Amino acid sequence: MDLITNVNEFEAIAKQKLPKMVYDYYASGAEDQWTLKENQNAFSRILFRPRILMDVSKIDLKTNVLGFGVSMPIMVAPSGMQKMAHPEGEYATARAASAAGTIMTLSSMANSSVEEVASSGDGIRFFQLYVVKDRNVAAQLVRRAESAGFKAIVLTVDTPILGRREADIKNRFTMPPHLVLKNFEGLNLGKLDKTNDSGLASYVASQIDRSLSWKDVKWLQSITSLPILVKGVLTAEDTKLAIQAGVAGIIVSNHGARQLDYVPATIMALEEVVKAAAGKFPVFLDGGVRRGTDVFKALALGASGVFIGRPVVFSLAADGEAGVRKMLQILRDEFELTMALCGCHSLKEITRDHVVTEWDLPRIAPRL
Repeated sequence: MDLITNVNEFEAIAKQKLPKMVYDYYASGAEDQWTLKENQNAFSRILFRPRILMDVSKIDLKTNVLGFGVSMPIMVAPSGMQKMAHPEGEYATARAASAAGTIMTLSSMANSSVEEVASSGDGIRFFQLYVVKDRNVAAQLVRRAESAGFKAIVLTVDTPILGRREADIKNRFTMPPHLVLKNFEGLNLGKLDKTNDSGLASYVASQIDRSLSWKDVKWLQSITSLPILVKGVLTAEDTKLAIQAGVAGIIVSNHGARQLDYVPATIMALEEVVKAAAGKFPVFLDGGVRRGTDVFKALALGASGVFIGRPVVFSLAADGEAGVRKMLQILRDEFELTMALCGCHSLKEITRDHVVTEWDLPRIAPRL
């Protein structure tokens, strides 16, 4: 672990340590996996325009997310079934995020309940919600999260049906029998049954409500006082509908490229969404973030912060809580370095002028 110098190295360790079925579940995307690769590759096509002689002797990474102060604009995205990666699962992730002074988002599909994660210590935590057909179940989950001290609901909206993840189908993926989906325990939703297809696909396809629509955001607002973030927005059109719905913010996400293949990388969709949001609420991003430079690029294009997914489960598999702590520290250090070398001593100084994208090139090309 002492020799790890960047976040990508955790994945190689996780691949060695995890059963193939589990590693493939965490690592794979939908169908041809074009978007899976593009989520990372697209960052490499955005270049910096650094400023010099800007006095970066002191650099402040602190920011505010929905009214909560955090140490950096790097947060933990919801990732399901983390006890497949490490016996302490979501407990370890929650403690690592708290130690880093940032937010942890607990998945509905966690192996640890909202109450158990809340008991793991102090920290700012959000709860990610899938709305299932039985709205009473969804309402119970929201109320339990609120009672347990969670600070926001992250409503995932890009999964009316599960994407085709061929690795899971080939592996006959099913959750190890000693684990349960703890938040659903006692609600007849707690176990995945092995089927001829993917156990997870069978479970989600049978339970998630395909009729979910914008009117249900209003329903959700009626049952909780917690702010609601909508996760899975990729277009200006849906951003404008989110404004009309009165949500607290949105997360530009393609579900880690696990749903619809050949959608844009999230960093490519970000600026369209930010412009449509017009400052009415914060816009966050997940997908493909592997470097502190990626974090800077996202903020330069208008994101208020980023959420990290796969690196969390890979670092968790590599070394439990210590692995997640190290992963977050690496990203923090790289981001701080990027800020210094671009001439920014606070987040508000990161601007659109600090980056050049593909669509900027005609504007900056020298005149002949």
